Amino acid sequence: MLTESDILTALRDCYDPTLPCNIIDLGLVHAIQVSADPEAPGAGIPGVPQKYRIHIEFSLTNPTEETEAQLTAQIRNRLAGLEEAGETTVVFVSQPSWNPQQITPEGRRILGLDGNPNLVQIR
Repeated sequence: MLTESDILTALRDCYDPTLPCNIIDLGLVHAIQVSADPEAPGAGIPGVPQKYRIHIEFSLTNPTEETEAQLTAQIRNRLAGLEEAGETTVVFVSQPSWNPQQITPEGRRILGLDGNPNLVQIR
């Protein structure tokens, strides 16, 4: 069974085009919904893995059409690599807008924001 945790793990391979950090640690993903896809090819046939519909809502650090297109393509391509992934819907949401407070402690470490007295600490 495909879980939200599986999707979060996969999305750690998707990187923001402007900041050298993955979209999970930047706090860009707002919602993930996973549901069985009864209309997927092979559905109901014994031995064929169940496919799942995935719906993801995310925001952008730099809200431009180019950034949205790049991240949407990254997300869809990465999730297509999951055996149980079926139809994937990726939606950009402008509210709530992204802010640096959403970066995880791991993201701050990746970006070099922790332990550097010359940078503003994000809490």
